[in-house]
Amino acid sequence: MYNIILQIRSNGQITLPASIRREANLQEGDTLEVIVEADGSLRLIPKVVIDRSQAYFWTERWQSGEREAQADLEAGRVHRFENVDEALDFLDTPE
Repeated sequence: MYNIILQIRSNGQITLPASIRREANLQEGDTLEVIVEADGSLRLIPKVVIDRSQAYFWTERWQSGEREAQADLEAGRVHRFENVDEALDFLDTPE
């Protein structure tokens, strides 16, 4: 845990020392959420911003499907085909 004093510069900017950036694994361009606590103290929380076009991937529904697919792969419940015709024949074959 660190305890440092920072000075607010023009335009409200602060500089996080390199030692803190390393400890928190922060890189230039990273996004931080600022939370103002009831007592006026601040918390900085690293956040990952997801492009809107990729947001579906992180929904619970999609992630549930990803976990199910991974479980099927690990259990060997997959079929590999050399070409599309083999795949179509497999789909047309009654169980």
